[in-house]
Amino acid sequence: MGSKLDFSMADSIIDRHGTEQKYLITILQDIQDSYNYLPREILEHTAKRMNIPIAKIYSVATFYENFSLVAKGKYIIKICNGTACHVRKSMPILNKVRELLNVNDENPTTADGLFTVETVSCLGACGLAPVMTINDKVYPSMTPETAVELIKQIRAEEKEG
Repeated sequence: MGSKLDFSMADSIIDRHGTEQKYLITILQDIQDSYNYLPREILEHTAKRMNIPIAKIYSVATFYENFSLVAKGKYIIKICNGTACHVRKSMPILNKVRELLNVNDENPTTADGLFTVETVSCLGACGLAPVMTINDKVYPSMTPETAVELIKQIRAEEKEG
């Protein structure tokens, strides 16, 4: 991604919430929403602005599973591998999606920064298995083919827009 980070977004988030430590989680959530992850430089900047040790910010950022310290794609694809989904063949979906996007466990984000593929142990939609989400929108009863079509459709929309 290599572009220079814009600190003004983080500053406006901190200005909006205030610098009291009780707002840290809300501020981190808003930063992640704005940057798609928690960039190290932004966390260091936030620590200075809020007068909180950087270690404290990292302990919060690493404690909560929803925070990410690595850049993620614009579209976060989560494929469930819980019992119900696994039994109904979620792994072939995961394998097909990874193959299509040329990603893996070690490198889950596409080179163009558009997609990140993750597996999760449960999405809470067992009756709809196998399930996949894209940016938290649930797609039920998936197959490798329907997953591929969905991703191709998103790619096409991105090229148009």
